[in-house]
Amino acid sequence: MTALQSLEGFSGQGGPPDAVGSGMVCAVAGQSQRDMRGWAATYPELFSAKPFDAALYSTLSLAMAFSGPWFDAERLRMANKACLWAFGLDWLVDYVATSHAEAEAIARRSLATAEGAPPVPGDDLTRMLADIRDELVASPVFPVLGPVWHEELRLMLDAMLREWHWKSGGGRPSFEEYLGNADNLGFSFAFTSHWIHTGGPVTKADLAPIREASRAVQRVIRLLNDLGTYERDLNWGDLNALLLGVDRPEVERHVAALAATSRELIAPLRSGHPEIAGYLERQMDFCAGFYRVGDYWGAL
Repeated sequence: MTALQSLEGFSGQGGPPDAVGSGMVCAVAGQSQRDMRGWAATYPELFSAKPFDAALYSTLSLAMAFSGPWFDAERLRMANKACLWAFGLDWLVDYVATSHAEAEAIARRSLATAEGAPPVPGDDLTRMLADIRDELVASPVFPVLGPVWHEELRLMLDAMLREWHWKSGGGRPSFEEYLGNADNLGFSFAFTSHWIHTGGPVTKADLAPIREASRAVQRVIRLLNDLGTYERDLNWGDLNALLLGVDRPEVERHVAALAATSRELIAPLRSGHPEIAGYLERQMDFCAGFYRVGDYWGAL
């Protein structure tokens, strides 16, 4: 299936697919899941912890497939790969690093690899990132989007280090500070990787409105994640919006307002970038449903 091919079996770009469309999406997700299991075998030290269970690969691949049902598995490949790498990074920073210096070292070697340094010997994190980097550099839109990719990586790493500091006795943030640190989620980094991989027409004038929409969606997903993972966050010692002086109804009101803003930012993109507009909105809506029921991570 090629991009924006006839969406037979789908009830519309914003609506759910019917049974035929669901079958197609799940078939693509199955192909993507096999890719993910292959990456887990290729970079075993990065994905050997118990929470990287079969359901994590399955649900991540379903999230991408239902968010872009007009894409085949090859065009979703980088979205899946970058997202899985970000999960591995998050695990190392949040749960493996025992000091701020160790977390900073993870960030430094990731940035160096993204900028062209060879992967650190024996380090699956930088080895996988180098493979992602090399694939993206080959894209014809990398000269325009490459700087965006580097910046999104840096923002994600900075946000992860900031949250590590908060969690480790550096003082609880306010709700506003926490939401302002939504880059630690990694959504915009994974989206930018997908954007580069799928190519398409892009000019420097496109960058600001698409990035603004991506970051708005990222904030929505940050709060949806918190609403859905509160119990796990308590058990794992993670930060969560519900631990910062706001209750569930207030967070839900923030989600509704942020989602409305996101849709306003996405709407002008539909004419020139229908794939991007559809993908961003469907990612947000998928998460709204997904986090009502489950979570990506397996048990500790």
